[in-house]
Amino acid sequence: MLDVARLRVLVAVARKGSLTAAAKELHYSQPSISHHLARLEAETGAKLIQRAGRGIRLTEAGRLLAERASDIIGRLDATAEELAAHVGLRSGRVRLAAFPSALGTFIPKAAGLLAGAHPGLRLQLTETEPPEALRLLRAGRVDVAVMFRYDDTAPEDSGLHLVHLLDDPSYLVSGTPPGEPADHAESAWIAGCDRCRSHLLDICEKAGFEPRIAFTSDDIVAVQALVAAGLGLTMLPGLALAAHRHPDVQVAEVPGSTRHVYAAVYGEPPHPPATEALLTALRESL
Repeated sequence: MLDVARLRVLVAVARKGSLTAAAKELHYSQPSISHHLARLEAETGAKLIQRAGRGIRLTEAGRLLAERASDIIGRLDATAEELAAHVGLRSGRVRLAAFPSALGTFIPKAAGLLAGAHPGLRLQLTETEPPEALRLLRAGRVDVAVMFRYDDTAPEDSGLHLVHLLDDPSYLVSGTPPGEPADHAESAWIAGCDRCRSHLLDICEKAGFEPRIAFTSDDIVAVQALVAAGLGLTMLPGLALAAHRHPDVQVAEVPGSTRHVYAAVYGEPPHPPATEALLTALRESL
C-alpha cells in the first residue's frame, strides 16, 4: 500500500519543481524529502525522479503518480473535514499559521480557549510571515492563516475570506526620544520582514526621504537590542512591543501607520466546524 505522507512529498515536488522548495513547503529537511522519494520508488518499483543538471524532474511515471496522488490527497483531506464535522469536534485537528508577534501575544490565549471548549481537538501551529502563511493556506497545509496587511499592501488573491481581528498601530523605536520619522532622514534604520520593510519605505517616502537601511532582521529581540545599542532606529507594531520590550528603548506612535490583522481562511462560509471553532477562539482571545 502506498504511504500517504510520501505521496504528499511527491505532489509537493511536482508542484514546486525542486527538492529544496518542497522541503520548505512541507517543513521537512531536504534529506527527509529525498528519503521519502526513495522509499516511494521502492514501494512502486518505478523510477519517479531523475537528475537534470543541478536540479531534478519527474519521469513520466512520476508525473502520472503525482497527478493521481493530488486527487487522492484532496479527497482524503475533504473526508477528514467531513469526519470532523460528523464527530462534533470530539477529535481531529485544526492547523494555524501565524506571524511571530501574534504567536507571542494573543494566540496562546486563543489556543487555551479552543482547548477548553473542544478538548479533543488538536491544534497545530506554524510560525511564518504572511506571504508564506497564505501559500500554506492555498496549498491546503493549514486551515487558518493569521496575517496582517497595511493600507498600502497589494490586495490578496481572490478565494480568501478575511476575518478582521484587530488594528495594530506602529511605533517609532529609538534609544532616545523618537520624535517623528522626518526627524531621522540622516539616521541609520533597521528593517524587518519584506512586508514591514515596504511599509517603512512608504512612511519615510511620505516624510520626504529615503531611509538608509543599515541592518535587516525579523527578530524583534535582536532589532531592539540594535536600537538600544545606538546602531539605528526602527518601526515596530504594537503587538511586537507587547511580545518583547527592551528596557532601553523609547517609542512614539506613528500616525497613519496602522496594520490590520486578519484570520484568513480559504473560501466563503460556512467553514468546517474545526475552522469555525478556531476562528471563534481567535476573536474571543482579543
